[in-house]
Amino acid sequence: MTDANPNTQRELLSLERGADSTLTIRLLGKWHLNRALPAAGLVNSELSATPAPRRVAFDASQLGGWDSGLVSFLEGVSELCRTRGIAADRSGLPAGVQRLLALAEAVPEKQGARSGEVRAPFFARVGNATIDYVRAAGEVMAFVGDLSRATVGLVTGRARFRRIDLLENIQNCGANAVGIVTLISFLVGVILAFMGAVQLQQFGAAIYVADLVGIGMLREMGAMMTAIIMSGRTGAAFAAQLGTMKVTQETDALTTMGISPLEFLVLPRVIALVLMMPLLCLYSDFMGILGGAFVGVAMLGLSFTSYMRETIHAISLSNLFIGLVKATVYGGLIAMAGCLRGFQCGNSSSAVGDAATRAVVSSIVLVVIACGVFAFLTNVLGI
Repeated sequence: MTDANPNTQRELLSLERGADSTLTIRLLGKWHLNRALPAAGLVNSELSATPAPRRVAFDASQLGGWDSGLVSFLEGVSELCRTRGIAADRSGLPAGVQRLLALAEAVPEKQGARSGEVRAPFFARVGNATIDYVRAAGEVMAFVGDLSRATVGLVTGRARFRRIDLLENIQNCGANAVGIVTLISFLVGVILAFMGAVQLQQFGAAIYVADLVGIGMLREMGAMMTAIIMSGRTGAAFAAQLGTMKVTQETDALTTMGISPLEFLVLPRVIALVLMMPLLCLYSDFMGILGGAFVGVAMLGLSFTSYMRETIHAISLSNLFIGLVKATVYGGLIAMAGCLRGFQCGNSSSAVGDAATRAVVSSIVLVVIACGVFAFLTNVLGI
């Protein structure tokens, strides 16, 4: 509500001091929110005058229509009177206004309800955060245990899910992702080759750009970039799909029918992504090498044949095998993170978006951690 100008004040409000130290507030005309209504602060100067009034009365005999704007104004005046210890006589107000004011005062504002007033002590915040992390870790372990049990059921032929769902997820995780994998992998190969060429040209060793790109793509970048792409594309999709099913109570319906949602919904997605990740990684390696060959031929003046011959000489089956194992593990982590966040989704539409965001963040963090673990193990094993 905005402050009223003098003309609006004269049209809607009149203040009169009586001989018995009574301030009479006369309400005039129509009080609607679509007008610039007077603010309760306009009465404050009269309440602060010397001598201060002992009583405030209201005269609504000339009041027209009104809505919540009048109630808000009167509540503000009543608050000023309570603060200064001045009695307020509401008998002159319409009965409806009196009931609304009584209802507003019957439910006082909760202490500390305003933003900025609530701040838990430091150790309380640390304790709550610790409890949340422990609870989240328990949920993750329970999910992994249930998924392991469902996998055992799959091996023994007791898992219940539709084969058509598995084939559909394989298509979504595999063929439908080829386009974005092609673009990103080719550009990563170009970037690796360009970075290597800038330095190796200084020593007349431009041909070794093929070694850099080939080994880098097969061991690390192929699997890593594919995993990041699938985290943002497929992991978020899994979380959004399962979150929507939870919001619409489809998962509850499966449980009611005696079907495990984890077997019916999660298992096909995990299997599909675990199967497709090595194939996408292999394709990513190939496209990265082509990107490096593009830089080698266009920028370094190498022939395509010599570049590919050097690449074949540099790479080995162990490099290829390490990359494929990484991609398989990354696929399992991405699928589990996406499905877990989907099952942890709240019961609102906004919670679905939050679940997708958490799925992407969790997937990328897990992939980076797994990459560090693989780097340590390969170094220890000397592979």
